[in-house]
Amino acid sequence: MDLLWVLYSMLTVCMAINMEATGSHSMFTCEPITLRMCQGLAYNTTFMPNLLNHYDQQTAALAMEPFHPMVNLECSTEIRPFLCALYAPVCTEYGHVTLPCRRLCQRAKSDCYKLMDMFGVSWPDEMECSRFPDCDESYPRAIDLLPSSDGMEESPSSVQRDYGFWCPRELKIEPDLGYSFMGVRDCSPPCPNMYFRKDELIFARYFIGVVSIVCLSATLFTFLTFLIDVGRFRYPERPIIFYAVCYMMVSLVFFLGFLLEDRVSCNAASPGHFRASTVTQGSHNKACTLLFMTLYFFTMAGSVWWVILTITWFLAAVPKWGSEAIEKKALLFHAVAWGVPGALTITLMAMNKIEGDSMSGVCFVGLYDLMALRWFLLVPLALDVVAGVVLLLAGIAALNRVRMEIPLEKENQDKLVKFMIRIGVFSVLYLVPLLTVIGCYLYEQSRRAVWETTWVQERCIEYHIPCPFKVEQTSRPDIALFLIKYLMMLVVGIPSVFWVGSKKTCFEWASFFNGHRRKDTVHESRQVLQEPDFTQFLLRDPNTPVVRKSRGTSTQGTSTHASSTHLAMLDEPPSASTSRAGSMRSKSSSFHGSLQRSRDGRYTACSYRGVEERLPHGSTLRLNDPLQHCGVNRLDSHSRHGSLQCLESQSRHSSVRDLTITAQAIQSSPGNGIHRVIEEDATKA
Repeated sequence: MDLLWVLYSMLTVCMAINMEATGSHSMFTCEPITLRMCQGLAYNTTFMPNLLNHYDQQTAALAMEPFHPMVNLECSTEIRPFLCALYAPVCTEYGHVTLPCRRLCQRAKSDCYKLMDMFGVSWPDEMECSRFPDCDESYPRAIDLLPSSDGMEESPSSVQRDYGFWCPRELKIEPDLGYSFMGVRDCSPPCPNMYFRKDELIFARYFIGVVSIVCLSATLFTFLTFLIDVGRFRYPERPIIFYAVCYMMVSLVFFLGFLLEDRVSCNAASPGHFRASTVTQGSHNKACTLLFMTLYFFTMAGSVWWVILTITWFLAAVPKWGSEAIEKKALLFHAVAWGVPGALTITLMAMNKIEGDSMSGVCFVGLYDLMALRWFLLVPLALDVVAGVVLLLAGIAALNRVRMEIPLEKENQDKLVKFMIRIGVFSVLYLVPLLTVIGCYLYEQSRRAVWETTWVQERCIEYHIPCPFKVEQTSRPDIALFLIKYLMMLVVGIPSVFWVGSKKTCFEWASFFNGHRRKDTVHESRQVLQEPDFTQFLLRDPNTPVVRKSRGTSTQGTSTHASSTHLAMLDEPPSASTSRAGSMRSKSSSFHGSLQRSRDGRYTACSYRGVEERLPHGSTLRLNDPLQHCGVNRLDSHSRHGSLQCLESQSRHSSVRDLTITAQAIQSSPGNGIHRVIEEDATKA
């Protein structure tokens, strides 16, 4: 017998759900009651959402399903009016909402408690009797059935009101996934993108794909150029390489998103469960999580490496740190550049803030969550820009002060100006796209609420959800805004090509393809900041005359060019020796005021003793000691044999008188240290 009653109750439930009652209730006016259980009462109109937050009668009918056996078995005369008071409350024209009395609730619960226990139905918490007013009247009360004209004086407010966003059934997600959309839990945005048409999304996807290929090619070229000649890019310019690697990974992720379309960023539709395609959220989708981790991590790391680049330029220009001193801090630079983005990425994963982007096919953050957009995108990027610009301006100001106040040779003057121009152009090429991205994010977060309200107003009838109340402004986003944002997110990595683009890079690639490797030489931009002559006039006393040392292949502050020139003069015929005497005099003076590199890698001024300090008073420079003047007094036997041959050649050409004149001129120069440098070079050799 009980089984028959259960079957009868289930049949009644199916009949109670009126599938044709799918009309919109956008104005929240009174609507006819379509629930079979609540028909035939003292009232025949209701409003939605009801007191239990069911946004339509169809949803309310599904929620009433467990109570149908109690109503059909008539366990209490109060159970049906009480349930209808909650699931289909009486509607009045003036919007007055009344609750059932507490005594009505208590009688219905006490009469049907045993039957509910028999069917395994528990009394819901939202129907606890303590929640209702303490009165003892039937439902509906007499005041609820008054004509609208009588009730207008008591409550003149209109029945139209704003109920906020209600998640459509098609967009609902399982509770254990932690989805959220427009402040509603267990809800996800529709996929594809809810703001744009299908043709706009197709164009945007191909646009992002093409730009990602261009940026990937540019940054990959920079990285491969670095691999061909690793020694060419030292600090302070080494962070440019890591910066290029970061945006190479960013471009690669966008390219993968172009290939994957929306297979990762969107959940598949399930028509059998009335589920539409929705945006992927959270970390349950491993492919989406991997794309998010790579994209966000390297985006943040690229901006941090930009700040570190400005720090290294600042250290080279203001405190006059050498390349070795800056390189000693490389471990700290790497810890910050990779550690901070890693901590932010882990935090976002723990907070379940991953969101799919159906336009680009990737997964990122801040696409629908404004809080995540502000604190995990806008704030870090803005801090990086401010810190980088301050350090950059300080470094450029220091270099400009050097150019204006300290007299430089024309070659160094031109190199310094060229280096400052390169820094300025590179910084502009980086800052303009990054500031544009920040501007797009700011505009997007300020207009997001209007865009969402417009979308709800346009789709509320289709989704059978409450439409917005008193919409003052409607607006749809322009596809161009999003295209500019994606373009600038990608092209921000292209300035790295500007830094490595030079004739030397072309020669290195040509040598690489021809199978020949070029010797490691000092990069032109590093010659200005790190070679000893530049550091010399940064550290020297203003009253000391500016001299120049020739550049070699090392940034250690020691040159072998002078000693090799002296030896070359001994190998030349008399005519050439005479012509090189004047040149030898100028070369020898370049060692006056040389620098001594301290243990921390900085250069400090020192003075070398002259030749007269190391020779007895009144003695003259003699050429009878061929090993000393050839710079081979400490060389091996092979070099000694070659030097003796060069002296014999000079004797055969009668060049002793010319070399004596040259040596006397060198000795007469104050503070000349060429012999000492020759000996040092010979020792190192």
